[in-house]
Amino acid sequence: MIFDSYEAFEAAALAPKVVVIGSGPAGITIARKLAAAGITVAILEAGGREYSDESQDFYRGRTVGDPYFDLDITRLRYMGGSSNHWAGWCRVLDAHDFQPKAWAPDTGWPIERKDIEPFLSEVHDILELPEFRADVPISDDMRWVQLIKSPAVRFGEKYADELANSQNIALVLNTSVTELAGDGSKITGTRIWSNGRQAGLLQADYFVVCAGGLENSRLLLWSNQTSNGGVVPHTEALGKYWMEHPTFEGGNAILADYDEFEVDAANEAFFSPSPAAMERLEIMNFGIRLIETPYPGAKRLIADLACSAPDLAEWAAVKLGQHLRCAAQLYVAWEQAPRADNRIELSATDMDQAGVPRIELHWKKSDLERRTILEGLRLFGRTMAEKNLGRVRIDDWLTSGADYPTNQELAGHHHMGGTRMGTDVARSVVDADCKVHAMANLYVGGSSVFCTSGECNPTTTITALACRLGDHLARKIAA
Repeated sequence: MIFDSYEAFEAAALAPKVVVIGSGPAGITIARKLAAAGITVAILEAGGREYSDESQDFYRGRTVGDPYFDLDITRLRYMGGSSNHWAGWCRVLDAHDFQPKAWAPDTGWPIERKDIEPFLSEVHDILELPEFRADVPISDDMRWVQLIKSPAVRFGEKYADELANSQNIALVLNTSVTELAGDGSKITGTRIWSNGRQAGLLQADYFVVCAGGLENSRLLLWSNQTSNGGVVPHTEALGKYWMEHPTFEGGNAILADYDEFEVDAANEAFFSPSPAAMERLEIMNFGIRLIETPYPGAKRLIADLACSAPDLAEWAAVKLGQHLRCAAQLYVAWEQAPRADNRIELSATDMDQAGVPRIELHWKKSDLERRTILEGLRLFGRTMAEKNLGRVRIDDWLTSGADYPTNQELAGHHHMGGTRMGTDVARSVVDADCKVHAMANLYVGGSSVFCTSGECNPTTTITALACRLGDHLARKIAA
């Protein structure tokens, strides 16, 4: 069932067992799992069926620190959530991404990769993916990895008919949750904003917050403030350890043979470091995206090299003569270490139309992130040279220690952390089952529970964790 307003939902006199807040990949996946188990669910979606400027305005906020995207364009507030601008890139966090790194404090998860693997077949169906291929080592330090570009599933479109016809799911559009009400041990209801006014309190046995990697923290911070600590009893980590994937062009490569590596349909290849290399260099995980440079660009690159590195230019010129496809740009996206001072706070002065404080995002890249991209490119360059696969030139802004460019991608629009998973209540918000510590009936879905980000796009792992949470809740309710 789909309702276009909270008033229409109320008139139907439905009594959901579970309320899911948000209709993005996590929210819809969890609701479908519960519905398949015969459990009634209400999905509350703040936006409508289509994008609107009025709805999007609720996401305006402020960033303090490094340059970042406007907060009202880096996520979407309508049916299907931010899957509506997802590019479809898929890879699951590696097993070593779940393990602590001795050189990076506050890393490590309370679960392992094997805990989400039983759900990966469901994820492949949901995201319409082929089977993932195994990584291919090209040296002890570097490996070719597969990053699948799925059809970029729009969850609101893909599941619209199923949701409309479901007898166990009520998707309620244009219905915003302004706050959760709680007594310090359980959630007693959600306060609803609809059609420009407060619309009452919705009650259920269980609540799952799936509003996104920024809004999850915002809703819980505000709810905890209005309930005097009744929603998140342990607040030390709430809103903290927020992470992104910094993403920049880091250099160029001249390849001995572009066909040496398997490329995808866009002639791109992807590479990541081995766990041993990361440990030896004490850097975070990273992904190098190798993109073919057109022939004229390759010629310009070799001409530039002639002044600064004549031997390399001569080697490259020979390769260009032998292969018209020998040059590539190198884009790097890398793992940001979890740091408590990268955080989401509530504005003290700026409110949205419903009276909820807007987000103030505090975000900076650390010296460890800078070292990761530079040492990562050096590592890739050494591997290419030692295996005689090619040569790498690192951009001057990196080797000179200059500021990050402001005219590049900046980051991946990947919002992770803020309600991270863990066993220590001083450093985490939810437990290994995504339940908020000390709360009997409050869960969180989505990438805000990530403890570390790895180097890959988060949607595949988000969906796997959502399947796992849906399965856990279904079994708990049945028991």
